Amino acid sequence: MLAGVRRAFSHINYRVYQSGNIFSLVGTWVQRVGVGWLAWEMTHSPFWLGAIAAAELAPSIIVGPIGGAVADRISRLTLIRSTQGLLAVVALAMGLLTLGGQMTPWLLLILNALAGIVVSFGQPARLSMVRALVPVDSLPSAVATNSIMWNMARFIGPALAGFIIAQYGVAWAFLLNAVSYSAFIFALFSLNLPPRPINTLAKTSLLADMKEGVVYVSRHPGLGPVLLLLMVNAVTVRPYVELLPGFADAVFGAGVDGFVALTAAIGVGAIIAGIWVGGREGFAGLTRIAIDGVLLMAVAVLVFAATQSLWVGLFGVALSGGAMVISGVAMQSLIQQATDPDKLSRVLSLYGLSFRAGPATGALIMGAASEIYGLQVPVTLGALICLVGWIWARRRMKVIDAALNESGQ
Repeated sequence: MLAGVRRAFSHINYRVYQSGNIFSLVGTWVQRVGVGWLAWEMTHSPFWLGAIAAAELAPSIIVGPIGGAVADRISRLTLIRSTQGLLAVVALAMGLLTLGGQMTPWLLLILNALAGIVVSFGQPARLSMVRALVPVDSLPSAVATNSIMWNMARFIGPALAGFIIAQYGVAWAFLLNAVSYSAFIFALFSLNLPPRPINTLAKTSLLADMKEGVVYVSRHPGLGPVLLLLMVNAVTVRPYVELLPGFADAVFGAGVDGFVALTAAIGVGAIIAGIWVGGREGFAGLTRIAIDGVLLMAVAVLVFAATQSLWVGLFGVALSGGAMVISGVAMQSLIQQATDPDKLSRVLSLYGLSFRAGPATGALIMGAASEIYGLQVPVTLGALICLVGWIWARRRMKVIDAALNESGQ
């Protein structure tokens, strides 16, 4: 099962990239836990919890497609370096304002939105960068290993955040994240990549480029349905992650320790799933894995939402974390290999939009509904709606699979 990880790390540029990326990812999860807990601590409101989470994720609706069009025109490496520097500045501002006792819910929302804008703009370049770091036949392994790294950080980051918040205060979680970006920026300047043809004299506008990407996806019989299923899953199931501080405190009565445990459990399930899916060779069977992973995640979230036992909840979120990775890695691998190279960043910007804007929309809706019905009812309803989306995609799986395989040849 670890063969896929070894295969990805056999390429030197990938090793260099991930050696810095892991520090940044851990810092990102430390900050995410800090933002979620600070939002709950200041307001004790599910609506505010959803709104502050949405502020980070929602900008991808507008900014993501623009970032994708820009990344298909200029150096992706330069774009990633610039956005990482800006994110360090935002994290530093969060830390200093919190340390000085000047943070408010509105200020936290604004700063989280600024971070979301920067991440959304740079994400298409980061996603498409994988294709420049490894050969095409190593793409599934590299995408899966990316997910493993992300979820190792999801496991390490919350544990570190829990210790920092309990011992020193939430401000230091933000300051640690600001420092963590330096390792990744250093790694980005150490990469040795072949020159990529850059279309600096494009005759079309950015708007026309963005439209071309949307039209390309909408007319593709494989990419369109896969991205639509991803969006349904992102809106209806994925938002429970943003509501975890409320579940930990109001449903399980476990406070910040329960929040950290739930977040880490997602990471454990995701790491195991990432190792499994990364160990597979080639693209055969990935369409079935992508679609049925959505079913597994919906069922896991139903288990999580139906209980008031922390131990059962931990099992549910661990299973959902594994399903999230299985489906997400399979979908991204299929998109990477089936998309025309000159449109890759634009198509991946739509993938990123689904992955970020969907949870933002769902978190806002579920957070508002939770003020009336409690946290468990909206999350349960979302999972049931996701099951309907899975049935729709499952009935079209043969057509989707044939289209994706034909495009990748």
